[in-house]
Parts: sequence; structure tokens; C-alpha cells
Amino acid sequence: MKFFSALTRHRLRSLPGLAAAALVLTLVPVRAQGTDGGAFKSTPAFEREVVNVIGLLEHYHYNRDAVRPADYAEVVPNFMSDFDGQRLFFLESDKAAFIEKFPARWIYNNISGLGKIDPAFVIFGTYKTRVTDRINWVLEQLKTDLPLDTEDTYLIDRKDSPWPADAAEADDIWTKRIKYELILEILNKKTPEEARESVTKRYNRMLKNLGDIEGKDVAESFLSSIARLYDPHSTYFSAETFEDFSIQMRLQLIGIGAVLSLEDDYCVINEVVTGGPADLSKQIRPKDKILFVGQDDGKEPVEVIGMKLRKIVDMIRGKKGTKVHLTVQPASDPAQRKQVTLVRDVVNLDSARARGAIYDVPASDGKSATPIGVITLPAFYGPDTSEDGASKNSATQDVAELIKRLQADGIQGLVLDLRGNGGGLLTEAIALSGLFIKPGPVVQVRDFYGKVKVDSSEDATIAYNGPLAVLVSKFSASASEIVAGALQNYGRAIIIGDSSTHGKGTVQQLIEMKDAIPFMARAGLKTGAVKLTIQKFYLPDGESTQLRGVVPDIILPSIDDYLPIGEAELPRALAWDEIKAAPFDGGPLAIPVFEPLKNASLERQKSFEEFTYLNKSIDWFKTKQAQKTLSLNLTAREKQRDADKSFRKEMDLERNRLAASVGYPAREFSLVPPKPKATETNEGETPVNENATPGDAKLETNENTTVAKSDIDNTTAVTADADAVGAPLATPVAKAPAAPPAATLASAGSPGAAAASTAAASDLPDATGLSLAMTGDTGEERNGTDENDSGLSDEQLEEDAKKLDIHLRESLRVLNDAIAMARSPESGSFAGAPLTAQAVRRE
Repeated sequence: MKFFSALTRHRLRSLPGLAAAALVLTLVPVRAQGTDGGAFKSTPAFEREVVNVIGLLEHYHYNRDAVRPADYAEVVPNFMSDFDGQRLFFLESDKAAFIEKFPARWIYNNISGLGKIDPAFVIFGTYKTRVTDRINWVLEQLKTDLPLDTEDTYLIDRKDSPWPADAAEADDIWTKRIKYELILEILNKKTPEEARESVTKRYNRMLKNLGDIEGKDVAESFLSSIARLYDPHSTYFSAETFEDFSIQMRLQLIGIGAVLSLEDDYCVINEVVTGGPADLSKQIRPKDKILFVGQDDGKEPVEVIGMKLRKIVDMIRGKKGTKVHLTVQPASDPAQRKQVTLVRDVVNLDSARARGAIYDVPASDGKSATPIGVITLPAFYGPDTSEDGASKNSATQDVAELIKRLQADGIQGLVLDLRGNGGGLLTEAIALSGLFIKPGPVVQVRDFYGKVKVDSSEDATIAYNGPLAVLVSKFSASASEIVAGALQNYGRAIIIGDSSTHGKGTVQQLIEMKDAIPFMARAGLKTGAVKLTIQKFYLPDGESTQLRGVVPDIILPSIDDYLPIGEAELPRALAWDEIKAAPFDGGPLAIPVFEPLKNASLERQKSFEEFTYLNKSIDWFKTKQAQKTLSLNLTAREKQRDADKSFRKEMDLERNRLAASVGYPAREFSLVPPKPKATETNEGETPVNENATPGDAKLETNENTTVAKSDIDNTTAVTADADAVGAPLATPVAKAPAAPPAATLASAGSPGAAAASTAAASDLPDATGLSLAMTGDTGEERNGTDENDSGLSDEQLEEDAKKLDIHLRESLRVLNDAIAMARSPESGSFAGAPLTAQAVRRE
């Protein structure tokens, strides 16, 4: 008997580009009930879905033959880590008990045959008990005077440590943690009493947020832990997560156009999106608070103070043309209450669209300047299948439009900036490559059966023929690597950046459940979706980018190279391999072109002050990175803080001096309405996406941390999966890592490391999406630095990073060298001007 019915198999095969079937999780049937295993229980309908989930993984995943029932032994510890990644709440005895109660074969048999996910609810029930007991213990400890003059140290990052052996060891760890948090507060200019109040408030909030975790969150996390047995990029999405991913990919939402956050239980307008209903109403301003939300149904508005942000977002969501009624407390007059009625409409998230600029780069003689364009592309976004009739955004169309505008202003070269680009739609990567090369292979994809398909650019019209450079980082992945790798294969562009790109060479299929299971579609249910790895991709020359990434032609020093962010760092990542090359006209850059450009850059890296500054910053970061523990002696920490602050101030002065002395004048171009105008600015002040970086959308644990969401919530998807930008139904997606917050000065060399694009979520699976975020809630960084000891905030560091974009500057210089090379007397020896379409070798 076959696993799926003939009708279902037909529906699965009919999905566009489908080499793997639909894998979905509907969360509606998970309900709250009292059980021995916790507060949640699944229904028969949900269990039926779980059986389908496992069957789909086993039948359609690219890596399906590599997972056996015995591998389910990893599910328990992985799921525990999803909630307690810092090994603070559970005990080793809990782990042993769970493994004994739920051995691998038992989990596999019950979940694949019966759809039972009881282990998820039992483990979460224990977690909730441990957290509640521990926080109550912490609150009691905070009432005492803890000595801050001992020689103890605190291990900053415990993710690789075992769980405490017993309660006594846990108490010792937590006593140190409390001291650590108190010291952090005091170092941030609070009195001991204020520090105690702040930490007490934090843990009370954590206790409240614990109650906000719902059964669907637990189920989604548990099934994702099973999906990750196959590879790190397969996961499950609730209906809300799927919707958020789709919003991020099409850069459109239907709502009021506001970015929301929780501050002290109040829903605060963090940002008003230009052109959205909230903006056009002129009645809502940033920092206003939403107190009540009502629908146009005659019912009383609902008070939202103290409500989970996700629930508030859901209430503000709705169909285009419908009304939502808000009771707002203006920031300008907190004593006032005003009623605001808004009509939901399509809101374009234009801050994540491609943007351009022209830089006037001085020639070596200092007498002239070369206008060079820069197009920054945050993600490979594309049109969706919505029926609202709104215009559809496309990365390729946007870049083509920017090229047209930049060329009209006379650029002589172009830099395509893909740093921090989280990838996106595979079709967009192929089409965008065609803007620079003649029709030909861009990427090859191979499925489970070994069948290879060559995807080619088909547009015979090249949008840009001139000298081209592509700027990349460790945070450039998947679709970004396809474009960079293809242009490198053809010899069409010189690739510049970190030692390699991320190294994600797999393709995922994102499929909505109702398109795979007939009764779900007929019932009109709001369903979730699944993301499965279905293929590996290869460059035209047959090499995979998996694990190894694309190695730039010119490598620049970068902090990214000292962070554990590559594909090779991920568990169960697929192996590198290669296949037969596809026939294509082109080849690597000619040595007479490549060597002079590389050597000139190396000389600048040795002699230019900005590289001296950058290397000094990187050395400082590496020292901090190696620091695994911090002193719990307040006096010692104050000395270290002062030393760090002194170093940072010294580097701030140097950065500002360099930014002011060698900045390139720039004219900026935007696709954001109203119709953009070219404006004068400075290279050091190039605007970046100011949207809040997605935080923990499941649990807002830190009263000092702004958790930003749009009214349609375009951040939850990042938290739940931290993997990839969503795509329309059955469209292959290739996506990549979001950059972590800037932690050090060295990030100035690579703004991609300073802030992630809101359109590009991460391919680094975040196991703490549902946890209490015990590393981020007090200011310490996973990399071992202690940002609050520096006296500077992340915002200050990111602002500094904007002022001195060393990698961009060097890419402009490299391209300027290539342009000058074409003008030299020796240029006649080249087949065409270096890095142009004419220079691509034909074979």
C-alpha cells in the first residue's frame, strides 16, 4: 500500500517545480488541556497531520536515505535545547529521564504511525516547572545582598556545556548569573538598588512570558527538531509564520503600516511606514501606545495592555478594505485617549528593496573622479500570488530600473553589493544574473535521483555591459552565491569581500498545506506550510557552493571570518561535491586582468590607514572572542570597562577621522515613493535599512529590548525558524543567514555584519526561538564579548559602522583600477575592457 493516495500524489506532482512533496503543520487542532505531560494536548486531526509530516520527510526530502529511526535519539536533547539552549533550567537527570521514557525507536514509531508528539508536551511541562521554580528562587535571592567582590567568574556562553548535574550545581550557576546581571546593570550607571529592581523586573516579565507559550509553538518547535535531522534548513511553519515569510518575500502586507513593539506591557508604535494607512491618517505617531483594538463588527474593542504582541498583531491584521478601530494614547500627551479608525490596505515594505547610489571615486592622479554606481540588494524578493491587484515587487525589475537611472547619470562602473543578502527566490537569482550576461547557464540543480537540470538566463538584452564588481560577505548565501558564483564563472565580474560566502548550496521548497491535502483545501482552513530541502545547486562549472561557498577574487580582512557563521558550522549540513560542467561561454578572469587588480588591492591593504584601523579592530575582537568567562568582581569589571571604553573612544576618533578625510561624495537613488530625487550626501553617511532587526517574537523577555513587529508581523518567521525568507507556494527558495548584531568596532569593515536586512532571514537555525533568550536578555553576546562593559550601545556601534564602510570603499577602488586599466596603452592586449560583458571569453 502506497503512503499517499493517487489523488494526493497527483496534486503533489502538479505543484510547480516540485521535486519533493508538501510538508505541513496545521496548528489549529492543538488545544490547551491539562495532562500529565503539561498544559497541552493534540487532537486526532492534528495527529493525522503529524503522520503525513513524517511520511513526507521520509519520501521526499533530498537527504531522506540518511535518516534512520535510530537518529531520533537526537530529538530529545535538540528539543530541550530549543527551549534551554544555555543549559540553565533543565538538569542532566531530566535529559536521562526523557531519553529513558522516550527512546529513539519509541518516538519514531509513535510519531510516524500514530502522530503522537507526547514527548514535546511532557518535556515542555518539565521545562515550565523548572523555569517557574528557578525564577521564584532567583527572586528570593535578589532580596539578599550578594557579594560582588569575590574572585568567581561566570561562563558567558553555556550552549556547549552539559546541563547541571543536580540542584546544587544549578544553584551555584544561578548565583553567579545573578551577580553577573547585577554587575552589568551597575556598569550601566545604576545604583545597586536600581540594579536589583531592574533584574527583578526582568525575571517577573520572564515568568509572565512563560505563560504566553502556546501549544502550537511547542508543536511547531518539536516537529522542526525532527526536520532538522535531515538538514539544518528544513523546518515547519505555523499559519502565522508562513504568512510572515510570504510578506517578507513579496515586501508587501495588508494592514495599517506600523512597526510595533512591547514596552512594559504596552503596545508601542515603533515606526510608521511611509505611505501606509497609519501614515496617511496623520493621527498616529511613533511612540504612541495602542490601548484597545476593535473590529468593524459591532463588538466592544479589546484591551491589549499586557497582551502577547503576536495576538495584538493578529487582531490588527485583516483583509484589504476592512476597518480596524484603535484606542491610542499619544506620546505627546499621555493623559489623552483618542479613537482612530483605519482602513487596512496594501503596505509596501520599501525599506528592504534595492537601492542605488553613485560615488565619485578619485583617480590615482587626484585630478579627476570616476562616477561608479553601487546597487545594494538586501534579498532576492519577487512577486507573490495574492489577489489584491497590487503591483508586485521584483528584485530583478528593481535592479534593472536602478541600472537605467545610474547609467543615465553617467556611471563608468557598477558594484553589486550582496553583503548580508539572505537570498530568496531562485528564479530571481537566475533572472538577475541575466542583466549582466548573455543567455546561458546560471545554475544547475540536482535532485535526489541524480537528475540534473540546467537553469539559464534567457533574456538576450543585457541591462549593463560595463565594468562590474560584486561585493559579498559570510552573510551572502544561496541566491547570492548563485549570482556571485555565476558571474565569477563567466569572468563577468570581480568578486570582493570576506574569505568566502556562507556556503549554502541547497534549494528548499515552501508549500502550503491546503495545496497538498484535499480536505484542508475544501474546508477553507487557514493552514501552515513546510520548507523541505529538495535539491542541491551547482555553478555552471559544476562546483557546488555547499559548505565552501564562493571564494572572492580579492579577499579583504573582516570580522566575519572569525565568527562561527558558515554552513560548515551547522549540524547535519550536506556535503560538498561537484558534477559535470554545463557548456557555457566564459571562463575565469584572465591573469593579466586579475593579478594587477589583486596586487594593487593588497598594497592598499598594507599601506592604507583604514586597513590598519580595521585590522586593529579585528585583533581586539578576536581577543574578546577568546574570553569565555567574565569576572564577578565589580572593581575588576569596572577597570575592564574603563579600558574597553578608552579603546573604543580611541577607535571612534580614528574612525571619524578616516570617514571625514577620504569619504567619496555620493548621489543616492531610491525606489521608494514618492518619486525619488538624487540628493547630495557623503560616502560615510550612506543610508541603511533602519527597520528594527527582528528579535525574539515568541517571548519578549527583556524590558530593555525593543521587539519590533509590523502590524502584520514581519518578524515572527525569523524567530520561529531563523532560516530563510519565505516564498510563494511551491516556488523554490534559496536563502541565507541574517547577520548578528554588531558587537565590536570591527564590524565597521562589513556593514552586513552590523544589521540584517528585514527581508532576509537567516539560514542559521536559531534553537532559541522559543526559549527565554538567556543570552540576549542581559546584554552579553554569544561571541563572548560584553557589550555593556564598553559603555556603548549596539545602536551607537551600528551608527559608527555606517560612517566607515571599508569594504565598499575598496571595491570602488578596485573597479576604478579596472576602468583605468582599460584606458592604459596596454588595453589593446585585452579582448575587451576588463570586467565588461565584451571581455567575457567565448569558447
